[in-house]
Amino acid sequence: MKRALISVSNKEGIVPFAKQLVELGVEIISTGGTKKAIQEAGIPVIGISDVTGFPEILDGRVKTLHPNIHGGLLAMRESADHLSQLEKHNIQPIDLVVVNLYPFQATIAKPDVTFADAIENIDIGGPSMLRAAAKNHKHVTVVVDPTDYETVINQVKEEGSVNNETRARLAAKVFRHTASYDAVIAEYLTNEVKEESPESLTVTFEKKQDLRYGENPHQKASFYKKPLGAESSIAKATQLHGKELSYNNINDADAALALVKEFTEPAVVAIKHMNPCGVGVGDTIEQAYDKAYSADPVSIFGGIVALNREVDANTALKMKEIFLEIIIAPSFSEEALEILTSKKNLRLLTLPITTEAKVEKRLTSIHGGLLVQDEDTFGLEQANVTVPTKREPTEAEWAALKMAWKVVKHVKSNAIVLVKDDMTVGVGAGQMNRVGSAKIAIEQAAENASGSVMGSDAFFPMNDTVEAAGLAGVTAIIQPGGSIRDEDSIKKADELGIAMVFTGVRHFKH
Repeated sequence: MKRALISVSNKEGIVPFAKQLVELGVEIISTGGTKKAIQEAGIPVIGISDVTGFPEILDGRVKTLHPNIHGGLLAMRESADHLSQLEKHNIQPIDLVVVNLYPFQATIAKPDVTFADAIENIDIGGPSMLRAAAKNHKHVTVVVDPTDYETVINQVKEEGSVNNETRARLAAKVFRHTASYDAVIAEYLTNEVKEESPESLTVTFEKKQDLRYGENPHQKASFYKKPLGAESSIAKATQLHGKELSYNNINDADAALALVKEFTEPAVVAIKHMNPCGVGVGDTIEQAYDKAYSADPVSIFGGIVALNREVDANTALKMKEIFLEIIIAPSFSEEALEILTSKKNLRLLTLPITTEAKVEKRLTSIHGGLLVQDEDTFGLEQANVTVPTKREPTEAEWAALKMAWKVVKHVKSNAIVLVKDDMTVGVGAGQMNRVGSAKIAIEQAAENASGSVMGSDAFFPMNDTVEAAGLAGVTAIIQPGGSIRDEDSIKKADELGIAMVFTGVRHFKH
């Protein structure tokens, strides 16, 4: 290794790295702020213009895009023809490229960023050098990540050069890096021009952690987060205590968070296998927890609990009494934290829980493809609500129906939810027919079904669900409507004295 080109926006560790390179006999070429930092450390460095014979122009937009640079990067050293061309044009080979890129992602994350600022932070020369060096990694070592400096230095010290395996690994890392960089730019510009369904979709995610295993122990898994993704997200959560999150934990925690964000009043959600087993609201978070627990004291065991208020000591003491996998909240009081951290494995997560959520596209992988859709953020206040039955809901029934509608949206289809006294009393999830889900919810509710209200994520194809509800003592129903047999359900509701609300909006969840 004789010659290195260094041009970095992230200058972490670059000065000691450059110093060690020079001590190993490597000549350094550099640009702009990187050159200044290296020079100020007393390390000999050659300016890029001295190599190109051409000044940096256009406010630095053009400085490395030159044959004297790219010829030195792309020449195949085993080719006599390439080497003779380098000699003819007085171009020296470059053996090491150390480049990271203009901070486009950090720039567009600023709340006051202008379009012009964003465009100016699209790096052109950096990706070009990285891609050139990575393409020619048989002969050139390319480094984009400061964490790889030590590996490069150690191999040069011990072996005289960087070995083939490491060069190939670093080259692959570069192409992942530039692809990710371009994906962020593409997403930003696509959103700016309001392109809803582009002809190609490039997405990028950053690894947050490797997981012990996937949905089952024989499946490998990792957890990635979206750059500039929503702050109120499990991917952005801070873990205060407990074991490492598992694949299933993350899925369940995401489901719990999505549901608890539906509420502005103090609310608690308990989740098992991505379905709510208990939801409660109250004047205080302790009251809300009591109701969520009472909704299904069996299924909450081993579940995930999400709260939209700070966890206080009284609520913590109650949660400590049962086995929970995860507790998610915006914060924990000092007393609550002391109580809950006495359980070694209990995972405690904090993150901002707000109803004002950043809307993202929902990506669902299928074998050999990807489905993309808008997140289901449609609320009852946006719906064209009608009451087709003779009886309208009472004020108390309206409040319960609104809660049922919020919850049923987050239950696997076919979904039926019963609500009474500010809590779920029955949840029927994932059945192949709607009346089957209704029967499960009614059976779970038992005597609490009487006087409850029912929410359904989709219309009733027949009047059998209304009939089952009436026999159980359900007094009001909220559902989308839209079946060709709606009139049968309306007549049955009128016959049973049930008030029924049509929303015109379906909330399937698969």
